[in-house]
Amino acid sequence: MLQSTTPSIEGKAISAYYGVVTGEAILGANIFKDFFAGIRDIVGGRSAAYERELNRAREIAFEEMADKARELRANAIVGIDIDYETVGERGGMLMVSVSGTAVTIK
Repeated sequence: MLQSTTPSIEGKAISAYYGVVTGEAILGANIFKDFFAGIRDIVGGRSAAYERELNRAREIAFEEMADKARELRANAIVGIDIDYETVGERGGMLMVSVSGTAVTIK
């Protein structure tokens, strides 16, 4: 599944549009506690453990979006937007959401 943040793919013609597809992944508050328990991972203001979890959440969201596009018989997703939000009381959870347009390219 070809995926792009641009509205088209250079050298490819879009032959069909299937609509918007999305994917989401939410990290719960207990994950944050685990990160802070491993505070020794923090070097220069960055937490390797936290970054790994964010990468995993982003991968889950992208895979969910791609699965929805495949169900529509699309072979690409264009115009992808990636968003990070805090949700819940006092921002207790972090959500990664992605959306794009499922298309067929030739």
